Parts: sequence; C-alpha cells; structure tokens
Amino acid sequence: MIRYLKCSEVSMDLIFEAFSIGFSDYIIKLSMPKDIFVSRFFGPEGNSLEYSHIALDDDKAVGVILGGIKNYEGLKTLRCGTLAVHPDYRGKGVSQKLMELHRQVAIENNCTQMFLEVIVGNDRAINFYKKLSYEKVYDLKYFTFDNLSTLRSCNYPHINIKRLSFVDINSIVKETKDYHINWQSDIDYLAKLENSLYYGAYVEDKLVGYLCGTSLGKINLLWVTKNHRFMGIGLSLISEFSKEIKSEKLFITIPNNNLIEGFVRHIGFKQDAISQYEMYLTL
Repeated sequence: MIRYLKCSEVSMDLIFEAFSIGFSDYIIKLSMPKDIFVSRFFGPEGNSLEYSHIALDDDKAVGVILGGIKNYEGLKTLRCGTLAVHPDYRGKGVSQKLMELHRQVAIENNCTQMFLEVIVGNDRAINFYKKLSYEKVYDLKYFTFDNLSTLRSCNYPHINIKRLSFVDINSIVKETKDYHINWQSDIDYLAKLENSLYYGAYVEDKLVGYLCGTSLGKINLLWVTKNHRFMGIGLSLISEFSKEIKSEKLFITIPNNNLIEGFVRHIGFKQDAISQYEMYLTL
C-alpha cells in the first residue's frame, strides 16, 4: 500500500531518489548530483519541505511533488516546483493523490492561486493538469546566443553602463515592473542566487535600462524605458554583461513579450527547441 508523507518527515536521500527515478525518462535530461538538486530546488526555486509530499511503497520512493509559496505578482501563490512519478507507478493514481495533497497545502496556507510550468508537447501532463482545472496563461520561450565576440565589440559612447548591487536593482525593479516576469527570473529568485550580476544603463545620469544575469550567461531580466527603446540601450547592457561572464553563450527566457523577443531575435539569438507553458489555477 502506498503511503504519502510530507517531505519534512523523510530523508533528503528518499526525496532525491524519487526525483531521479521520476525524471529518468523525461523529455529533458534532469540528471544531477544530490547536492546540486538540493541547492537548486530548495534554494532559488523556492520549494519547501513542509509544502512538499512524497509517495512511498513500503520504503521505496515512487513519487514526489515539490511546492513553494510566495507572493507572486501580488498574489499568494503555491507553485508546483516538480512532479515526478516512478515509471512503473504511472497511471495508478499516484500523481492524482500528490496533486490533491498539493492543493490542500494551498488551501491551508490561504493561497489565492496555484501555478506550474509544463513542457510544450508533453500532452499527457498538459491534459492531466487541464482535468485539474489548470489553464494555460503564458508561453515560455528559450533563446541562446553563441557568438559573443560580436557583442563584446559593441560601443555606444553616449551610454554609461554601471554595475549595481542587489539592493539597487531590487528597488529599481519594483518601481519599473510593467510586464510579466516568470518565476525563475523574478526578484525573489534572484535574491537567492550566488552568482548574479546587475547593470544599469544611464544617459546623462538618468537610468534608462537594466539587466540582471548570472556569471553562467543567463539573462534573467532586461528592461529599457519606453522613451529610450531602439537606441542601443539593450544591446549596450548585453554587451557589457557578455564581457564579464564565464560562459561563451548567453541564455534568456521570454514569457509573452513580443518586444523583447523581437529584439533578441534581431541581434542574433536563436530559439531553442524546448518551450513551456505556464498554467494557473485560481482558488
């Protein structure tokens, strides 16, 4: 008989075992050492052991759902950080029960919405979530740029790029946010990253844009004031960022933002084969 427990009641070894076997045949390879799993999924991803559940068949880990709660775009939100079920236990109600427990977490903690990401093309999962009343709201597209020498040579003398602190960028983002930011790029996520870099673009000492990224080449946030777009601000920010990172590639995730998507395509970013949906459930 399958038992369901909070992840706070079991060892991290069991949680990692459930995660690893559940994603052993996934569309995207998610194989990683346990220490990386812990630092990522219980770090910036925002999952909590108390809000997560595991399925056990005797002492065998056969399924896990991770959950994290935060104020997301003004609403108290429970996010499904991952749902993984052992291949031999699929179609037996394990996912259904884990999602029931996940919803109960949201209700007990007075959340007003639940949300998750799912790979486009994973129709079995998408249909499963739709049956649970989740609806697709945003598309997440992923882009890569792999010719940094062209970016590093860009020069706009009238634009002054300055390094900023997290305190600086936190205040700026809150004042200027006028577009949807995906969970893995918002300011709470950035606060927990150890390798973040922040830049501001100034024209005549006035802030006209900013970029938040990591030393591994991921661009989390890119923003330019409406009155200063198409003037080289975004390109200047990316150029300066590209000079300081360890990676020879740049990566950016774009959720339903035609302006940013058009811009990155224009300067040479290529869309990756994998994309995702953000699906929401209002409570």
